[in-house]
This record gives sequence, C-alpha cells and structure tokens, in this order.
Amino acid sequence: MSDSDLQQPLAQARSQIALWQGRAAAAGRTLRNPPPEPTSCCGRGCNGCVWEGYYGALGFWLEDAAEALASN
Repeated sequence: MSDSDLQQPLAQARSQIALWQGRAAAAGRTLRNPPPEPTSCCGRGCNGCVWEGYYGALGFWLEDAAEALASN
C-alpha cells in the first residue's frame, strides 16, 4: 500500500482508538492496548500486507472495547 492509500483509513483508525479510549476514561475503565501500527510495510501492495493484519486486529480491539464498556 502506498502512503497516500493509508492516510484516510489510518486517520480513521486513530480517531476510533481515541474515541473508545476517551469513552473508557470517562467511564473510569481501562482498555487493553490497541494493536501497534505496522512499521515494516514495503509499499508493494502485497497479498497479506501487514496493514491488512493491523486493521483486522483493530476490528477485534474495537469489538472488545465496545463489549468492555457495555458490561458496566
């Protein structure tokens, strides 16, 4: 993936992380750390790119965050 291909989804991902961490802080809850952003993308659009794995892991993290805050 090129840098320009990553900017919008990455900005959205960061925004979602901040949103859920803010909700958790307001509720006095602690969430597990979100997945770390990849640092090893070669930019060639590989099948199974590290960014695909990151966004998959982030999806699970967002589900876990929603569950954790729903079960007060």
